[in-house]
Amino acid sequence: MKILITGAAGYIGSQLVQKLEKEISVGKKSWHIVATDIRDAPHYETGAHTDYHKMDVRDSGLPEFVKSQQIDTVVHLATIVTPGKKSNREFEYSVDVLGTRNVLDACVKAGVKRIIVTSSGAAYGYHADNPAWLTETDPLRGNEEFAYSHHKRLVEEMMAEYRVEYPELEQIIFRIGTILGQNVNNQITALFEKPVVLGIRGSESPFVFIWDQDVVSCLIQAISNDVTGEFNVAGDGAVTITDLGRLLGKKVMRLPAVVVKNGLFVLKRLNMTQYGEEQINFLRYRPVLDNTRLKQDFGFTPTYTSRQVFERYIAEDWPSK
Repeated sequence: MKILITGAAGYIGSQLVQKLEKEISVGKKSWHIVATDIRDAPHYETGAHTDYHKMDVRDSGLPEFVKSQQIDTVVHLATIVTPGKKSNREFEYSVDVLGTRNVLDACVKAGVKRIIVTSSGAAYGYHADNPAWLTETDPLRGNEEFAYSHHKRLVEEMMAEYRVEYPELEQIIFRIGTILGQNVNNQITALFEKPVVLGIRGSESPFVFIWDQDVVSCLIQAISNDVTGEFNVAGDGAVTITDLGRLLGKKVMRLPAVVVKNGLFVLKRLNMTQYGEEQINFLRYRPVLDNTRLKQDFGFTPTYTSRQVFERYIAEDWPSK
């Protein structure tokens, strides 16, 4: 079987390629990997079972490339999680949404059997009336003011259309919680590095965490089995802002929502932060993912609970990969 991985030089993509290469090398799998990314070369050594190609998911030549490589399964990871300072909404939409459409079209034209896509709990949106625990049947209401959240929602709506029009293309969608691991670094981990833990008065802002190696294992299992559908990927339980403060040994500063909103408004316009007043809901209304379907229907139980993932993150106590 030949597996195409987009975003193969990214955080999860690089770990997936290396884990697959290791499993193939010891005879556990008889697969071949076609790794693609916009980078000239990955930061890791590709093995004998991996071919690396510089390829943009928006490239008009992608359908012909997928066909020429005789791809059976696509793992689509290419997305913009943390935009750069020079990024803009139009560019992010072109990669996240139009890039995904290009990948789907390539799959259809090349007769690919299965596509696996990493979505996010952000697709549910950050809303005051979200249920305490979100399940896969809850509506996707990714907020338009958050590019990442809105784009994940649009991608999932697009994929639903493709399921109807092209049922022969099997789909697995993983709605992933906050990923933590040995080398993770993003806008959420930045919150934990501040002198105090910022909280919004009246909200416990619960987080659900997942170990990066569990995400990789889910992707490999999705390549291997015949299950299809949408699955929340998160450890058991949630960690509140109060819990975070205690675990970090830091004070939780709970500010009124209006103070934080006005402060972000000013700081963004002074070019002191790339995040504006819209981030208030990102902090206040965290989507909390129920992982029952992941365990019961997909057949994967996360190694650690949300709390255990965070405890390992702050202790830098990760088992060897």
